[in-house]
Amino acid sequence: MHTFGNRRDIDGLRALAVLPVVLFHFGFNTFSGGFVGVDVFFVISGFLITSILFREISAQRFSFLDFWGRRARRILPALTVVVVVTLALGWLLLTAKDLSDLGRTIRYQSLFISNILFMREDGYFEPASDLKPLLHTWSLAVEEQYYIFFPLMMVLLMRYVRHWRWMLFAVLLVSFGLNIVYIERRPEFAFFSLPTRAWELLCGAMLAVLPAAKHAPRLWVRQAVGMAGLAAVLLAVFTFDKSTVFPGWAALLPVLGTTALIWAGARGPTLAGQLLSLRPMVWIGLLSYSLYLWHWPIYVYANAISIDGIQPLEALGWIALAVALAWLSLRFVELPFREKRVFASRNSVLVGGLVSIAALAVVGSAIRSADGVPQRLSGKALEYAQSQEWNAGQMKCMHMSKDKTLDKACRVGGDQQIAPTKMFWGDSHAAALLPAIEGNSQRDGQPVWLYSLTGCPPIIDDALRAQCKQFNQRNMQLVRDLGIKDVVLAANWSLYVYGREDGDGDKQFLLDPSRNVAQSETRMAAAIKAQVSELREAGVQVWLFKEVPLQHKSYISRLTSLARVGRSAEGLGRPLAEHLARQQFFTGLFGSMSAADAGIHVIDPTPLMCKDGLCMIDVDGHSQYKDADHLSDAGSARLSPLFAPMLLGTSRQ
Repeated sequence: MHTFGNRRDIDGLRALAVLPVVLFHFGFNTFSGGFVGVDVFFVISGFLITSILFREISAQRFSFLDFWGRRARRILPALTVVVVVTLALGWLLLTAKDLSDLGRTIRYQSLFISNILFMREDGYFEPASDLKPLLHTWSLAVEEQYYIFFPLMMVLLMRYVRHWRWMLFAVLLVSFGLNIVYIERRPEFAFFSLPTRAWELLCGAMLAVLPAAKHAPRLWVRQAVGMAGLAAVLLAVFTFDKSTVFPGWAALLPVLGTTALIWAGARGPTLAGQLLSLRPMVWIGLLSYSLYLWHWPIYVYANAISIDGIQPLEALGWIALAVALAWLSLRFVELPFREKRVFASRNSVLVGGLVSIAALAVVGSAIRSADGVPQRLSGKALEYAQSQEWNAGQMKCMHMSKDKTLDKACRVGGDQQIAPTKMFWGDSHAAALLPAIEGNSQRDGQPVWLYSLTGCPPIIDDALRAQCKQFNQRNMQLVRDLGIKDVVLAANWSLYVYGREDGDGDKQFLLDPSRNVAQSETRMAAAIKAQVSELREAGVQVWLFKEVPLQHKSYISRLTSLARVGRSAEGLGRPLAEHLARQQFFTGLFGSMSAADAGIHVIDPTPLMCKDGLCMIDVDGHSQYKDADHLSDAGSARLSPLFAPMLLGTSRQ
C-alpha cells in the first residue's frame, strides 16, 4: 500500500470528508448526510497510522514515545490555538452557564475524553448542540483514545500471535457488533464511544496490513471498486439525514466506500482517484484538519449573534472565513511543528504537549468553578443572563424529584385571615406562574395555594412515578379537606406525550416510553379527563392552563450574545405556526372538554406571548423566558391578567 506522501487521492479523500461535514453543519440541506465525513476521516486515519505502525513494528524500530510525539505534533498545536480562540470568543459572547459548560468541555477535551461528556448530554443532532463550540472534538477524542491502546495491541499481536490479522479482524467484528447492539439500546453511546466506533478505524487498519497480493488486481476491477466506493460515500452524503439511524448498519455505506477508494488507488491511478486528485480537492484536503477544527466554533458563534439563523449567503461568508483560518493554521501552526521547525526534539514536543494540555485543563476547571464568571457581564447582557434565574420564590414553592417528603406548600398573597379557596397545581410550569399569581392575589386580596412537583403532570395515570402519584393523590385530598373551589392545572403538557424538543433525555417522563404518539395522546386524554372528572365531582371549577410556547435552548442563550455585540433581540423567537402545531392535540382536547362542561375553562397564554406570527422571547427589552420552556419572572408577571377571572371568582357566561 502507498502511504500519505505518495497518495494525492487520499489528500482529495480528506476533502471529500471535510467538505460535506462543513456544508451540513452550515445548513445546506443538499448535504443532509454530511456528518458521514467523520466516518471517512476515521477510515483514512486508521489506514495511514496503521501503515506507519506496521512498517516500524515489522522493522523492529517502533517506539511508543516517537509515535506519541508524532501524534502530538500533528494534533495538539492547531487544536490548542482553536481552543484558546474559542474560549476568548466564549468569554465575549456566552452566558455564564454556557461559558461554564465550555470550561467543562475544555477540561474534558484536554484529556481527550470530551466524547464521554457529550455522550451524557443532548444528542449530536439536537438543536441544543448549537450551544457547544467544541462539540466536534468528540471525534478527536475517539481517535486519540484509539491510538492510546491500538499501538500496544499491534505490538503484542504481531510479536506473540501467529495469525494476528485474524485477531485484529475479530476485534473489528466485535466493535461493529457493539455498534449494532447499542444503536437501539443507547444510541448516544453507539454514536460517541470508542468501542462502537473502533471498527471504522480498524477497517482502514486492516487495509494497511493486508499481505501483498501475488498478482496485482486488474485495472477494470480497481476502476469498478473505486467508482463503487465513491458512489457509496456520495450516496450517504446526499441521502442520509438526521433521521437516519446512525452509525448502526447505515455506517457501512461510507466506511466500506472509503475503504474501497483507498484499496482501489493503492496500485496506481483510477478514475475515482483522478477525480480526488484534482488540485482543488488536494488543496482542501491539506487544509482538512484545521478546517474541521475551525468550522464548528465559527458556526456556533455566528449563530449566536444572528436573529433568524445563518442565511445561505452568510453561511458562505462564514465558510470562507473558516477556510482562511484553516490556511493560516496550516501555514503558521501545523507545518512549523510537523516539519520540526518548532520543538525539534521528541522530548520537547512531548513536554510542550503535556504543558499545553495541563494549562487548558486548569483554565477550563477554573472557569467551571467560577460558574462562567458572571461578573464579566454588564448592562443588557447581564439583565438577560439574570432572567435565567428565578428570584420570585418559585424554588421554595416547588417540590423536587429528589425530595423525600411532600410537605412544601406556598400560600400566596391575600389576607392571612382568609382561608384560600383557589389552588394552582402542576409541575414546574405551575411554579413558574408564581409572579403572575402574586400580581393578582396581592391586588385583589385573594389568597392562593400553589403546589408543584418537577416532572409531575396533574393527571391520573399508572405510568407516573410513585412520588408523582402520591403528590397528586395528596393534592386531591387537600382540595376536599380545604374546601377548594377553583383549581388551575398547569404543566408542560406536551413533554409527557412527545418528549423534549431540544434533547432526547428524560424519557422517564413519557406516558408511553415506546414513543407511540397516537397511544400517548389517547393515554394523556384519558388521564386529564379522569383528573378533571374527579375535581368536578368534588364541586370544583377547573381551569386548564395551556402550555406556554416552547423556545429553543439556543434562542435563550442568543439573547446575551446579541447584547454583547450591541444587536437588538427584537424578532427573536419561535414561529407561531410551530407552536400551534405542537399544541394541536391539546387545543382540541381542552376545547372539547370546555365545550362539554361549563365548569371547565381554558386559559391560553398564546395571545399575550405571540403576535404577527412570532412567539417572542424578548418583550420591551425583557426576556420572557428563564430557559427554553419556563417563564422568567418578567414573563410570568406579564400573564397576570389571564388569571384575574379565576381569582376574582368570575367564569364564562
